[in-house]
Amino acid sequence: MVEEAVKSYRVSYERDELGWWVASVRGVRGCHTQGRTVDEARRRIREALELFVDDARKAPLVDANLRKKADEEDRRAARAARRAVRVLRTGKLKMSARDAARLLGLSHQRVHQLTQEEGTR
Repeated sequence: MVEEAVKSYRVSYERDELGWWVASVRGVRGCHTQGRTVDEARRRIREALELFVDDARKAPLVDANLRKKADEEDRRAARAARRAVRVLRTGKLKMSARDAARLLGLSHQRVHQLTQEEGTR
C-alpha cells in the first residue's frame, strides 16, 4: 500500500480594523475568510480551502504568523523579567529573591533562575 503525500498549507492570521481575525492561505489565491476568534477563523479557513483543493480535509494547516508572534512575545517577556529581576536584586535596592518574587508575581525559585541566567550573559 502506497501512502499519498498530503500537502500542508500555511495560514496567516491578521486582525482587521473591526477586530475580526482574517485568515488567508498562502499560495492559494483568493482563499481567505474571517472569524470573531482565531478558532472560528481556523475552522472557516478549512471550509474555504475545500473550495480550492481536493485534499483540504486531510491537509495540515500551519499557523504561519501566530506561532512566530507568540514566540517573539515569549522572548520579549523573558527579557523583561530578567531586566526586572536585575534591577530589583542589584544596585540600590538589593532585594532578596523572595521580596522580588512577591513584587513580580513569580516564585522565588524562578527569580533565582532569572538571576543565574542574567549572570551567564
